[in-house]
Amino acid sequence: MMTIRLDPMQLEPGQRVLDLGCGHGRHLHAVYWDRTPVLAVGVDLGHENCVIALDKFFELPPPEPESDLRGAVLSAGNAETLPFEDNTFDRIICSEVLEHVPDPDLVLAEISRILKPGGIFVASVPRYWPEKICWYLAPAYPREPGGHVRIFRPNALKAAVEKHGFRRYLRHWAHGLHSPYWWLQCALWDTRETSFLVRQYRKFLEWDLMKQPWLTRTLEAVLNPIMGKSVVMYFRKTA
Repeated sequence: MMTIRLDPMQLEPGQRVLDLGCGHGRHLHAVYWDRTPVLAVGVDLGHENCVIALDKFFELPPPEPESDLRGAVLSAGNAETLPFEDNTFDRIICSEVLEHVPDPDLVLAEISRILKPGGIFVASVPRYWPEKICWYLAPAYPREPGGHVRIFRPNALKAAVEKHGFRRYLRHWAHGLHSPYWWLQCALWDTRETSFLVRQYRKFLEWDLMKQPWLTRTLEAVLNPIMGKSVVMYFRKTA
């Protein structure tokens, strides 16, 4: 399930691309299997996530075309103190991470430090008003272990990133069909694990992900600007 889009990242052969907070590796794997051969680097705070992301590399056939420029590296690490030298990466992805961290400004400073001048940084976070509904429906939602500790307003996120030497050049929304699923979970918070409605909606989303029929793809494209669960912003680091 892709939140960011690879085309606006303008990948070039041999670039180093970091997926910061890679989780189970959905964007890391997409970068690695893209037709443009790059070095895909995944970093996550949880060692278990890194192990799962590593295992998934062996579940798919080798990417095409073959190239010595293509590779992948995984490491556990803290986004506030990254073990990389200045100007290491050409592209950095940070998808659905900043809403979890205690001090996003420290993370953004590290991203700016390790990204080359002229490099591209892509950030996605939960959209303000769909997320606000979740917090209203389930006061325990933001207090879950590993949960969201803040909600970003779009202009505030843009300003927070740009003060570290970036300029935004693109914005879009994603996962319009997913917002009702999270509202349903929050409305049925105490029974969400056993709820028939939650379970059926999850099956619908899984079916849509696997089949991608034109009707739901069109519906999501229409819904994304209205109620997309995530907002995605693309920035370029100024020289």
